[in-house]
Amino acid sequence: MSELIISDKVSPAAKRDILDLNNRIQGFYSGETPEEAFRKFRLTRGVYGQRQPGVQMIRIKLPFGRITAEQLVKIADTSDKYATGNLHATTRQDIQLHFVKLADSPQLWADLEEAGITLKEACGNTIRNVTGSAEAGIDPNEPFDVSPMAYNIFSYFLRNPICQDMGRKFKISLSSSAKDSAFSFIHDVGLIAQNGTNDQGETVRGYTVYVGGGLGAQPFSAQKAFDFLPEEDVIPFIESVLRVFDRYGERVRRHKARMKFLLNDIGLESLLERAREEHKALKNKKFQISQTIPFDISEAYTDRASLTETEILTLAQQQVQADELVDFEKWLKTNVFEQKQKGWYGVNLRVLLGDMNSDTARSLAAIVKDLAGNDIRVTVNQGYLLRFVKGEDLPTLYLKLKALGLANPGFDSTADITTCPGTDTCNLAISSSYGITRALEDVMHKEFPEMIYNQDIKIKISGCMNGCGQHNASNIGFHGSSIKKGKLVLPALQVLLGGGFTGDGIGLIGDKVIKVPTKRGPEALRVLFNDFEANAFEGEYFNQYYQRQTKNYFYQLLKPLADLTEVQDDEFRDWDHDELFKTEVGVGECASVLVDLVGTTLIEAKEKLSLAEENFESKVWADAIYHAYNVLITGAKALLMTTDVSTNTQYGIVNDFETHFGKAFQYEVPAAFALPEATETPFKSLVFSLNKFEPTEAFASYYIATASKFLTFVNDTREAQLQETGEPTLKELTFGQDS
Repeated sequence: MSELIISDKVSPAAKRDILDLNNRIQGFYSGETPEEAFRKFRLTRGVYGQRQPGVQMIRIKLPFGRITAEQLVKIADTSDKYATGNLHATTRQDIQLHFVKLADSPQLWADLEEAGITLKEACGNTIRNVTGSAEAGIDPNEPFDVSPMAYNIFSYFLRNPICQDMGRKFKISLSSSAKDSAFSFIHDVGLIAQNGTNDQGETVRGYTVYVGGGLGAQPFSAQKAFDFLPEEDVIPFIESVLRVFDRYGERVRRHKARMKFLLNDIGLESLLERAREEHKALKNKKFQISQTIPFDISEAYTDRASLTETEILTLAQQQVQADELVDFEKWLKTNVFEQKQKGWYGVNLRVLLGDMNSDTARSLAAIVKDLAGNDIRVTVNQGYLLRFVKGEDLPTLYLKLKALGLANPGFDSTADITTCPGTDTCNLAISSSYGITRALEDVMHKEFPEMIYNQDIKIKISGCMNGCGQHNASNIGFHGSSIKKGKLVLPALQVLLGGGFTGDGIGLIGDKVIKVPTKRGPEALRVLFNDFEANAFEGEYFNQYYQRQTKNYFYQLLKPLADLTEVQDDEFRDWDHDELFKTEVGVGECASVLVDLVGTTLIEAKEKLSLAEENFESKVWADAIYHAYNVLITGAKALLMTTDVSTNTQYGIVNDFETHFGKAFQYEVPAAFALPEATETPFKSLVFSLNKFEPTEAFASYYIATASKFLTFVNDTREAQLQETGEPTLKELTFGQDS
């Protein structure tokens, strides 16, 4: 590996993370770090294995999709240097780089951090990128800008000990208005901005709060937790929920490890009650949201004279050739809107497959510097939003974007399909997403050109049931699948209908209707469009029509396309592929891996103890306490692994440790921290005193010291086990680290 160079511009915390990643990679190459332990580590640093062996996908975490022109150039340059020169925008407003060598990932990260861009916690069992309405701050319908709240949530939980090793990932969204353009109904926590009234009758900012939503093979719509939660209570509430999820959430059965299953098991009231029980232990009982975010430019733009559509078209006639004026007008109607700042315009860029090459990205950055505000937003449908464009500059902007292939009309319309990469790069994908997306968009371009104006029907595609393309949350959704025909297998599409938003703004999960060969996907789309056009009532939304006709109607409508009596040779081949189709699903990279070496687990516990001590020295008592809590959980898990006990939750680990190791661990409890049940279940009492006391220096000191004693007890117990069996001792399993 070449020498790692880290600029002085990189923060100390990020530098430490990058060096840690570099050291772990070296340990992995030398055989000192087991593969599963390393995978778990690298995922939380945004390094994700691809379908192709030996290369990685790097996920760049962009809070609420915000990026500056300079940052876009930095990402483009980085992609040229370490990846393929492509920037892939995702439904979580991230940008992904593919085909990166593992050894290059630390330097790639260091280069991005120079521009204030992180990979930290972009993958793995952490809080994923906090998404937000791309139009936040310029939305004419918003009560206030949710961007500061999104940034505060991101920064508060980044490197926060309560969410570094959860059972599964956790997703948060913020919508700027009741339109819910960030899809709160499919998130673990979804927030929709609204104003409310406090006890003094004053107007205050707050949010409608939803919890427990999620997609995947078993999708759930989120449940409403609060009609209105004041802004200052939002982060404390999220922290409380995270602590509950961390403790009680499933950790072994990956398919049951999302918060939606915990909510389904214990119910909303129990979840909220357990969250309230965590309140005493919180670092912040209230959290005042800073309205200042990095690179904020909004205050620089004051209202100016608005232009009518006619005035803009008149200006366009002076610059745009006559045969292009029709295209300009389509673009103006479908991709441009006036912001809440009068006289300024937001311009959406429709990007096929979410892919943009690096040269295009650099050219776009130059256009932004010249004609727009330096505040680009990646959108949840894999496009980009430019902000603060003058009305008189729209024709010039259009021509510059058109030269880059970025002026296609129909942003976020039926014709603008959202899709994941599918089998192009993903381990879990079953069939090609990119190929069918191109085929469907081609059908609409040639046969249904009016669909660029349709904002009712949204189409989303995923390469498998896991839902990275959000197919469950669309009016017409498809996910990759397969169908057997004799001894051969056909690539197939599972068709889902009725998801997404209804005409009254309610978000729904789509129904699985039928499975058809993937090469018949275009015909399925034709059938659905033609039927809707022929039979829907005037003004009826697609989801209303679906509910009126019922699922069985659409099953019968599409059933002929599922008939395999006659199958063409081409149908045994996926889109963009010449070879015969076969299902090749790899190991998913999002699972929480139970490391099978007890020694490795104890090393983890030792690292957590070091973090607890560091936070104590920094006087961050609450974080120090939570790191010490993780020492207790990890140490107990290590000993339970020696008894072949499989525990599903942290709560279960504590109970099982009591059962199998009884009262073997003894410790002294100061009178100030004694609990009535301590004499009966000493270890359980210790662990769960976590939320019984305020996070003071005194409690932190006691809790960390006791966790340290417990870790010594665990190490001694394990040493005795190894000596009795003749196995290598812990010192021989420390993989080059200090014993």
